[in-house]
Amino acid sequence: MIKLYGHELSGNSYKVKLMLALLNLPYEWIKVDLMVGEHKQPQFLALNPFGQVPLLVDGETILADAQAILVYLARQYGNEQWLPLDALSLAKVIRWLSTTAGEIRQGVESARLYHLFKATNINLDRANQKAEYILTQLNDHLRNREWLELNHPTIADVAVFPYVALASDGKIDLTPYPHVLNWIDRVKSLPNFVGMIGINEE
Repeated sequence: MIKLYGHELSGNSYKVKLMLALLNLPYEWIKVDLMVGEHKQPQFLALNPFGQVPLLVDGETILADAQAILVYLARQYGNEQWLPLDALSLAKVIRWLSTTAGEIRQGVESARLYHLFKATNINLDRANQKAEYILTQLNDHLRNREWLELNHPTIADVAVFPYVALASDGKIDLTPYPHVLNWIDRVKSLPNFVGMIGINEE
């Protein structure tokens, strides 16, 4: 059975949980207590030298990084709906994985880290500026479409969703972004959707 190492407050762990649920894949959840530094202990570092969650173990396959895991699950267990094969469609989806690791991480995710986890190494003003920028871009992008790309859900939506939906943890109001809020509701209505602390199931 697939094993998923993660933490219940980690948005990156959650996006893998969500993907596993959407694909209806059974798995074993193994909590890594970030608050006491379990991710930096030799036993975990032997699996992931980066010392980060999530970590997926599928038989002989050991894979770190949430975005990479989404790609793996979509290709290994999903279909072209989740990760298309043609060059342009694939590029459009991968673009959002990059945005997740870039602007979303620098914006809404960093603001959440500052407020929820008291991360002192974060420039809150910069995080708020980045959050406003990416949420404005996202809202404009979703103005005339239901999903981020290809007119149906892909791993782009799964990757972007958690930290945007958790924006209130970073004291960021999503009210000015109605198209983003509507998209969040659409993701929540997907079959087999599961929530996490801070993201209620519909």
